[in-house]
Formats: sequence, C-alpha cells, structure tokens
Amino acid sequence: MPRLRVPWAVACFVWACGVGCGDLDPLCPSWGLCRAPLALNASPPWQGCGETWWGAAGLSLWGLSSDSLIDSFPIDPIQENYVRNVRNCIFSVVYPTPFKSKVLLVAVSEDVIENILDLHISVQGTSDFLQFVSGGKVIFGSVPLAHRYGGHQFGSWAGQLGDGRAHLIGVYTNRHGERWELQLKGSGKTPYSRNGDGRAVLRSSVREFLCSEAMHYLGIPTSRAASLVVSDDEVWRDQFYNGNIKKERGAIVLRLAKSWFRIGSLEILAHSGELDLQRRLLDFIIQEHFPLIAVNDSDRYLEFFSTVVSETANLIALWMSVGFAHGVCNTDNFSLLSITIDYGPFGFMDSYDPNFVPNTSDDEGRYKIGNQANVGLFNLNKLLQALKPLLDPRQKQLASQVLEGYGQHYYTRFTELFRAKLGLLGDDENDNYLIGFLLKLMEDRRADFTMTFRELSEITEDQLKELHIPEEFWALQDLGKHKLFSEWVSMYLLRLEHRKQKLFGIYSLWELQTAIAEWMQNFFEETQKKYV
Repeated sequence: MPRLRVPWAVACFVWACGVGCGDLDPLCPSWGLCRAPLALNASPPWQGCGETWWGAAGLSLWGLSSDSLIDSFPIDPIQENYVRNVRNCIFSVVYPTPFKSKVLLVAVSEDVIENILDLHISVQGTSDFLQFVSGGKVIFGSVPLAHRYGGHQFGSWAGQLGDGRAHLIGVYTNRHGERWELQLKGSGKTPYSRNGDGRAVLRSSVREFLCSEAMHYLGIPTSRAASLVVSDDEVWRDQFYNGNIKKERGAIVLRLAKSWFRIGSLEILAHSGELDLQRRLLDFIIQEHFPLIAVNDSDRYLEFFSTVVSETANLIALWMSVGFAHGVCNTDNFSLLSITIDYGPFGFMDSYDPNFVPNTSDDEGRYKIGNQANVGLFNLNKLLQALKPLLDPRQKQLASQVLEGYGQHYYTRFTELFRAKLGLLGDDENDNYLIGFLLKLMEDRRADFTMTFRELSEITEDQLKELHIPEEFWALQDLGKHKLFSEWVSMYLLRLEHRKQKLFGIYSLWELQTAIAEWMQNFFEETQKKYV
C-alpha cells in the first residue's frame, strides 16, 4: 500500500480493495436521522490524527439531512429525471443511478472518515458503507439533490450547466460543529447532464481523490475526498480529445465541501432575472458561511463580494506557490468560499514554465498557469456583474473599487509566499525584483520548480558564495548554467538574514510536497495495474 512518508500524515490514507457489493439489507429507516449514542453504537476509543474519539462503526445510527437546503429554497417541481431547462429553483431532486456490476472499494481517506464524518475506519469493511459511497443506497433522511448553476466557460456564457454527474446526498454536522456537504461524483445522470452519460472513470477519479487530499495537506483550501469505488461498468471516453474513444471502468468519488456553491450559482439566477431567488441564495450563503457579515447589514452583499475577492486572490497565490494549474478555471468551477473544487485536467508544474497548460483541450492556453491570476479577475468581474442588480449606485461604485484592488491583494500574497519559499525575513522593497529575477532564470533554464526551492533551503551559504554546487543539488547545478545566476546569488545572499531559523518550516513543507507527489504517483500506478 502506498503511504505518505510524513510522520503526521502517514496514517491519513487507507488502501482498501476487494469489497464486493452483493445483496444487502436496507439501512434502518427509523434510525437514520441521528448519530449513534456512544453507548449504543460505539467502537472502543481509537486514536486518529491527534485525538481520541469514539467513532461509529456502522451507518445504521449515523445520518445525514438535506433539510437545510430543501427548506431554504424552492425545489424543481418536476420529479422525472430527464435533461431539460430548469427555472425558479436551486436544486432538482434526483437519485443516484447504481452501477450494474460488482463494486469494489479502492481507497478511503482515514482523516475524512474519522475526523470529519465521525466514523470509525472499520466502517469501510461493511456492506452498508460500500453501497452508500457507490450510490446504491441513500441514508434515510437524506434527499439527493442536483444543483442548478450556469457559467462562463473559456470566456463565453454557456447558459445552464449544473451537476451533470454529481449528487449532493446530504449535509453532515460533525462533533466539531463543522457543516459539510457530501456529494457523489460519477453517480449517474441528472436534469443537467446535457449530452453526458453521468459517469466518471477510474483514471480521473483517482486523480481527484489524490489531489484533493494532497492539496489539503499542503495547506491549500480545497474540497476533500472520503472514498473511491470502481465498477466493471463500461464507460467510453476520448481521453485526449483526438477521436480515439476507449472503454474505461466507471468509478465514483464521495467528496465533501463546506459548500458547493460557485460563481455560476449566482450567475444563472442573474441571467434568468430570478432576483428574489438570487437574494435568497446570497443571504443563505452569508448566514451559513460568512459569520463576520451581519445578515441584516444593508451592505452585506458588498462585504460578501469584498471577502470573495481577497480570498480568491489568496487561493490563486497559494496555487502558484506549489506550481498547481487548475486547468479549467471557468466561473462554474470557482467556489464562492474560495476553495479548490472540481479537479479535472489539473496538473503540477515540473519545469518552471508560465505557459504550462495541463488541459489538452485548452488549445489557446487560456488557463495556463501564468494566466490564472488574470482569469481570477475575469471570474470575479462576472460575479460582480451578477451582483449588480442587487446593489445600489453607491455599492456598485464601491464594489468596482474593491475589484480594482484584487491585483494588489494577489501580488501581496504571492510575494509573501515566495518570500517564505526563499527564507526571507521581513519586508524589503526589492523582494519582488529578487523573486521575479529568480523566476526568469528558472524559466530560461526550465528549472525544476519544486527542487530549485528545496535545494536552496539545503545548500549552505558558503557553497552559494563560492558557486560550488555539489552534484546532489542537480536542479541548482542546472540553474547555475545561466549566465546571470551569479548575479542573482549575490543579491540573494545580501538579502538573507537569520536564514536557518526561517527555513526550518519551509523545508518541512517542501519535504511534504515531495513526499505527497511520490505517494500520488505510486498510488496511481498501483491502482491502474490492479483495476484497469
């Protein structure tokens, strides 16, 4: 089993294979709405990721609820599941479509199972759990929903989009008081499937499972992944969009987020003129997820927009600090909570290249890694356009000023993060130049992004002064071939103060990032061998 070789992260993933689906008894409907009293359905105390907790070992007394969503918004009155244009609602009720073939549990995240869902890790071995995470059975009290939203895709308004292969199966509030929305991805068609089949394949599902958990451990706001299952159902995909369609195996990821609302959630309502419903959705989002904004404040939408602008700038700067390219930065993939969602054709940059494009369908490079900050600005402008019908003239002017400050938010956070990667203490007006100079050298030499910074944290100052770079520092050796490298080193050494104390935490982050990357690769290769 592949594992993260980092002390506090080693136990946070569990490899679990070969659990068959079989004929199962239904979950007891009279118990599903409440969590189990410890005396009735508790395992012995277990030690998980830093604390002791009695986790539920089964699902019979564990439950979800969709009440907060259903009670807050009008629901699509049409119950039949067919593709259609939907209006005057936020959600459609639609149940997952179970796989026809045997289902196998491929992996679970122990941290999500135990520390978010309050379950004992042994629950993974139960047939109820397997059917639950594969869409074969819905916990009593939960009403599966598909969310209606729109979006700008590759710069153009695409109209109604929505959850075309995902089902929001309920909301869970855990022992920490955290509210999490659970969603199955790849669980069948919905009214928003358009021309899709409602399925996901193992290849893309492994990537989402791994990357969402990796991003969490890198300290980047993200959705989480609880489990991954695979079936023998045939799903046909053109992986490289070149007309070469191949048969793959269907899979489902159970993923979690504090909220799945995105910019497109508001756009569809504004474009449809459903302003009362838009106001209702905004008030719900503010009340549930923005506790510092008073729901009766007349400027609450302005405050909401200001927060989303600054947090989006922070998120994209964090992406850049680890070389992450999302790949599909459409407005329907940008969270209103400024977390990373919808892992599709993402990629991590190996050699530093601002033109790195992980998405093979992005022919024009709109979503290249070096353009992500600009795309963030574009998306936030579309959010502002959606909000304007709800703002008075003064608020519109202030909101435009807030948006103008996005660039400064982004560059300030970007500089902070890269200053930390270089082990620089305090502020210096020349830091932007120093960072930019290094990145230009790296671009010219196509230097390894992660290893360049890591080796700078490990090499001694004397070795840098003398430009004596040992063989094991291969990334710096390559960078050292640039004719301006010695000039940059001189500037860097002048700027360094108390470097060793500062770099201790930075080195740990790079070590974690490298360990996660290695674990992800091993996991993906083993999964492909075993299930493909």
